[in-house]
Amino acid sequence: MRYNSQPFQDVLLAFLKQEGLETPLLEYRITEAWPEVMGKTISRYTKQVFVKESKLHVQLTSAPLRQNLMMEHKRIAQKLNEYVGSYVINDVCFF
Repeated sequence: MRYNSQPFQDVLLAFLKQEGLETPLLEYRITEAWPEVMGKTISRYTKQVFVKESKLHVQLTSAPLRQNLMMEHKRIAQKLNEYVGSYVINDVCFF
């Protein structure tokens, strides 16, 4: 008898996709990745992080930091997507 074995991760991802849970999980992973990817200093000025309509929205308490990060928004989105290993967001918006 031969069994068709697949890695657990593949089976789990297929299930999540089938049930429509893959996107919310990836969006959660992106928001949780923000402090890790951006570092402690930027995280200290971060108040709120959420995904809406394929964009990461980040509330910052420092106007100068917000201005600096706005210039790098596409690169930051790419960096976060790479960190979670999937294309989740297409942009980062700061407010």
